[in-house]
Amino acid sequence: MPPADAHPDTGTGPAPQAGTGTEDTLDLQLSEELLALFADGAPRPATPGPPPSPVRPATPPHAPGAGGQLRPGGAGLLDGPAQWRPVTTPAGVFQLVPVRPRRDVAAISRWMNDPAVAAFWELAGPESVTAAHLRSQLDGDGRSVPCLGVLDGTPMSYWEIYRADLDPLARHYPARPHDTGIHLLIGGVSDRGRGVGTTLLRAVADLVLDNRPRCARVVAEPDLRNTPSVSAFLSAGFRFSAEVELPDKRAALMIRDRAHRALL
Repeated sequence: MPPADAHPDTGTGPAPQAGTGTEDTLDLQLSEELLALFADGAPRPATPGPPPSPVRPATPPHAPGAGGQLRPGGAGLLDGPAQWRPVTTPAGVFQLVPVRPRRDVAAISRWMNDPAVAAFWELAGPESVTAAHLRSQLDGDGRSVPCLGVLDGTPMSYWEIYRADLDPLARHYPARPHDTGIHLLIGGVSDRGRGVGTTLLRAVADLVLDNRPRCARVVAEPDLRNTPSVSAFLSAGFRFSAEVELPDKRAALMIRDRAHRALL
């Protein structure tokens, strides 16, 4: 699907998919570990270069019963979001809960059909459209995990936590190993326009940094024209790093640095 973006009080959509024809914009030095992770059996380049674009994002191993299998001996590419504990925020107690399609697809599809969300995520339609989007991640190798955001016991937002350094986005900025990206939408109209999006952006970025010790940066790519979205990321402790030209939008690359965390 084309890339999409919106104010965090509605949704910040997924990064562009591979195969768009956009030229690589930079050369990246990647470790042997990262090169070994690329999917589809692509041959390893003879010289360092940008990562090959995966056909689609995929989902990390889940805890049993959470929509996927835990990989033997490890928590997967994203350090096990299923085990991340709830956190207390000014908006209430918040937790990321990995999606279970049978349980969650109806609610997520309803949110995707909200015009304020559909304009950016482009996943409006029957539940099968949302189910296919979720399944493309859940059946993958662990590069992206779809989650419900649960606030005070109520599911109210949808999140994708993904390995930005293994995503097509890495072709468009100087990615570093273990960079972690976030996409979100706020489902309920009553939760929009009152700062909940900013509060949860900060909370989720903190969850990533707390639970992924190898991750030095959390990244996002809201549409540059979406001033409220960029402002919300700034208020959540992200910094504006650069403008990046993606296949279907010009984006503001937003970065939350671990090194600056105590100052924000």
